[in-house]
Amino acid sequence: MNPTSLNELRLAATVNTLRSCQLFAGLPVADLRHIAAIAVPRTLNKGEYLFREGDPSLGFYVVQKGAINVHRVSATGKEQVIHVFRPGESFAEATLATETGYPADARALESSQVLLIRKNEFIALLKRQPELALRMLGSMSQHLRVLVGLLDDLTLKDVETRLANWLVKRCPDPRSDSPVDIHLPMTKRVLAAELGTVSETFSRTLAKFREQRLIEVRGRVVTVLSPRRLQQLLRRNLGEPDGP
Repeated sequence: MNPTSLNELRLAATVNTLRSCQLFAGLPVADLRHIAAIAVPRTLNKGEYLFREGDPSLGFYVVQKGAINVHRVSATGKEQVIHVFRPGESFAEATLATETGYPADARALESSQVLLIRKNEFIALLKRQPELALRMLGSMSQHLRVLVGLLDDLTLKDVETRLANWLVKRCPDPRSDSPVDIHLPMTKRVLAAELGTVSETFSRTLAKFREQRLIEVRGRVVTVLSPRRLQQLLRRNLGEPDGP
């Protein structure tokens, strides 16, 4: 295969990744190709840091494969997970508008690949094509709603409700009484941190759900025995009517 064909294949693969990203949803292929041209792939080993809090911003990232744990470390050394980003998700976009550097740490939870959308080149692209910035505003507003939903999950509900919400979202039909197997994509410790709690509290909540015959747990597989009953619990915790 000649170099030109190889470059086209790489560009096409990058465009496909960008197309799957909520931030770029709905953009025409021509715009995606312009963004793909300034994207730089980076491969990370499990446990490798992408950046540390305070590092100068090189741009923002889109996950191609794997999982990236974005977190902050308190003065006492406790790690608080902000979010675990997976394929198709973007993060660190806020650093496009600031010179203060990255506001948190980012580490690969497993072998991962990300795309760096380079800051200076991306800003220059927006200046050359202001219509691209306008088209992205709609996508960014939806992206913001998703992020606000994540924040809502962390701050407005207790651990029991956050876990119930997390599980219900992964049931194909929350109104069904048929059991659903949910394969955890991370360790229980990491999921606990992502839900804004510690392993002990997370384990107690799992045990409570087991005692209520809402779930069964086998390793990294959580079986929701009745999505409908779990959804009813979630609604009660949120102060909503049970519904049908």
